[in-house]
Amino acid sequence: MASYWQQFNDGLAEASTEAGKSLVQVSNGRRGAGAGIIWDAGGLIITNAHVVRRSSPKVILQDGREFPARLLGYDKHKDLAALAIDASDLPAVTPGDSRSLRSGEVVIALGYPWGIIASATAGIVVTSGSGLPDMPGGRRELISLSLSLRPGYSGGPLLDSAGRVVGINVMMAGPEVGLAIPVHVVETFVAELMKEVRQAAPHGQETPSAV
Repeated sequence: MASYWQQFNDGLAEASTEAGKSLVQVSNGRRGAGAGIIWDAGGLIITNAHVVRRSSPKVILQDGREFPARLLGYDKHKDLAALAIDASDLPAVTPGDSRSLRSGEVVIALGYPWGIIASATAGIVVTSGSGLPDMPGGRRELISLSLSLRPGYSGGPLLDSAGRVVGINVMMAGPEVGLAIPVHVVETFVAELMKEVRQAAPHGQETPSAV
């Protein structure tokens, strides 16, 4: 039994470390403003809309490099924002299957709580779906989690036990109850945004490499 739990623990730690290469810090001049993920190796960063607040923040990679970011898209209702940085060959995330999440599954949230570099917290899935209480303004599809998302986890990845991204951390909904946006919602947001970017680009002009 001890060997099993040790293997399970080691597996979670390795998955967290590997996925953490795609974690970035998003700063608006306030240390620990929030987190984000490298969605595409060409410099596309995904975070929460409430982290960037329609600004063009600074993105700090795990290797310490800092880049000014350009705001590509913003959806207040979904609480998602897309940024572009001038970088290439970045370690992009591996999306998982958020629709197959089951209550009781172990998940890991990564972020920068209070500016602490690349922190992790673990818990379990409570439930997911579109009938969960939302922030002011209505209801939408969210994952409810039994874990604590301290300030600074917002915009960071929610991982399954294999280290695949199944959601984007959002906020706390109560004592020890966190919320995350399912990754399939993020995928739809990115697909729609990239379509708009291509259509808006002048004829013959290349769109960002992240597209």
